[in-house]
Amino acid sequence: MASHPHTTHEVTESHDPVENVVPMIPVVLPPVGAALMFLLAFIAIYMA
Repeated sequence: MASHPHTTHEVTESHDPVENVVPMIPVVLPPVGAALMFLLAFIAIYMA
């Protein structure tokens, strides 16, 4: 019988791009929301 060396499987962390963005949501969301509201109000005034 041949002795087989034990293979160790290293656990690699998955690099999910969504997980990299989630911590920035509380910082980015209010300015983007304000810009979107300003843009929509500008369009509404321009169309009136």
